[in-house]
Amino acid sequence: MQWIKLFESEAEAKSQVPVSKSKAVMAAGKEICIAHTAAGLFAVTNECPHLGDALSRGTVNYLNEIICPWHSYRFHLISGEECKGRTRPLERYPLEVREDGVYVQMPENPSQ
Repeated sequence: MQWIKLFESEAEAKSQVPVSKSKAVMAAGKEICIAHTAAGLFAVTNECPHLGDALSRGTVNYLNEIICPWHSYRFHLISGEECKGRTRPLERYPLEVREDGVYVQMPENPSQ
């Protein structure tokens, strides 16, 4: 596992990804989605497990869920579970706010 710096500070992260929004970023050769709710920042795969649409194109709600823009599947950002259990959970990545920036932990090999 490796830690990748995504943003220079928490303020920059929250500026680029305001509350109730999400954004696609690259980390270790893999596109991931950073979502921001009142509970904080979350990092998940940017690909919906149902049929593969980019979750960063969807919406984020007050229930800490990200909603796929294609078929409206809702995934809880804390657990990764789809709210009705219709598909496999999202792949989630640990996110850390440090003095020198915001980091995500990624596998050494992005295919893992």
